[in-house]
Amino acid sequence: MEVSNLRKSFRIGLRMKRVEAVKGISFQVQPGEVFGFLGPNGAGKTTTIKTCMGLIRPTSGTVRLFGADHESLHVRTRIGFLPEHPYFYDYLKPVEILDFYGRLFGIEQRERKRRIERLLDRVGLSHAKDRTLRRFSKGMLQRVGIAQALINDPDLVVLDEPLSGLDPIGRKEIRDILVDLRAARKTIFFSSHILSDIEMICDRVAIINFGKLQSIGTLEQLLHPDRMSTEITFMSHDPELLERVAKVSQRVDRLGDYSRCVVDGRPDVVLKMLVDGGVSIDSVTPKRESLEDLFVKEAIRGAREQQMERNQ
Repeated sequence: MEVSNLRKSFRIGLRMKRVEAVKGISFQVQPGEVFGFLGPNGAGKTTTIKTCMGLIRPTSGTVRLFGADHESLHVRTRIGFLPEHPYFYDYLKPVEILDFYGRLFGIEQRERKRRIERLLDRVGLSHAKDRTLRRFSKGMLQRVGIAQALINDPDLVVLDEPLSGLDPIGRKEIRDILVDLRAARKTIFFSSHILSDIEMICDRVAIINFGKLQSIGTLEQLLHPDRMSTEITFMSHDPELLERVAKVSQRVDRLGDYSRCVVDGRPDVVLKMLVDGGVSIDSVTPKRESLEDLFVKEAIRGAREQQMERNQ
């Protein structure tokens, strides 16, 4: 997948105000890699995915899949896609809905049956294959969506929030499927807001905010294991002491009878303040930068840049 200078604008409201949802983003997804696409709500993730899938047309820029135009019918036969809010005919059963999608791809009947049985077992729905979809929970419908995205044995799997609505066991099962797909050298592009899952399975990630690409790279490139902070929990509500601690900390929070501060780098200065003040220290916990830290930092940076653009 190769996205070059992609832009997408919409006209909204009675005044047909122009809103730019995606602002000239570019990135590549390499064959065989798992690529995580992150961003807050309204960042432009789904608009980007829909444009790449040919569901909406870009205002400008290009999308190429397997080296060809993304709207090519031949290219689309090699893609499996799960939208953020899939809709299925709820009077059908899982076997029937998967058979429908298999026929759309021109898969022969005997092969369709074999794939359907294997996929239902793979997504944990064999026990419910005779129920109609209207009796399925949100998580079960999400599993049906994963299965339909794999019915054509695609080379590129594009999933918009595939872990949404799943319980912890369901999330692990879907993670395992994604890991198996990676082992089979399939290319996976998916968006998610569940950062722990992305840290576990992604080779590279991109962070988008307000329609702009904020960061892209491997986790090793984006995270700084040597960038350390220290979390100190102590028992004191002395306003004077807390004010002094706040001046040399990232932040100070109140936690019932306790207070907590987060300090960049070595905590020696704050610890000395607390000890000199006769404060009871409950815990001192070193923390390394995580994907969540990076995500929050980039979200804040994007919000500041957006505000500066509005003020110009």
